[in-house]
Amino acid sequence: MSFFVSSAVAQTAAQAKPAGFDPVMLIMMVGMFAFMYFFIIRPQRKRQKEHQDLVSALAKGDEVVMTSGMLGKVVKVDENYVVIETGNNIELKFQKVAVHAVLPKGTIKSIEAA
Repeated sequence: MSFFVSSAVAQTAAQAKPAGFDPVMLIMMVGMFAFMYFFIIRPQRKRQKEHQDLVSALAKGDEVVMTSGMLGKVVKVDENYVVIETGNNIELKFQKVAVHAVLPKGTIKSIEAA
């Protein structure tokens, strides 16, 4: 009898899947874990191991570049610290983990000559 409001028609409810084991979800979770492991976790561990080996192999006379970009020659190596000579009798003390890379011998002299 209502002219302005249309009558609501009841819709039948869709059949819901019963809750239970879903192998597709399990495969997706295993795939995501494998992706995270092989593309994120494993390469980072490899880089950490390489850096740890580099830091533990530091010796007096090595030419290094620090994470700040500073170049220097190793003068003294302690358990946690390294002393580098950056110029004429200028020695600075850094944590060993701040060493970014070991340079080939003679790199600093070739840079100074240029």
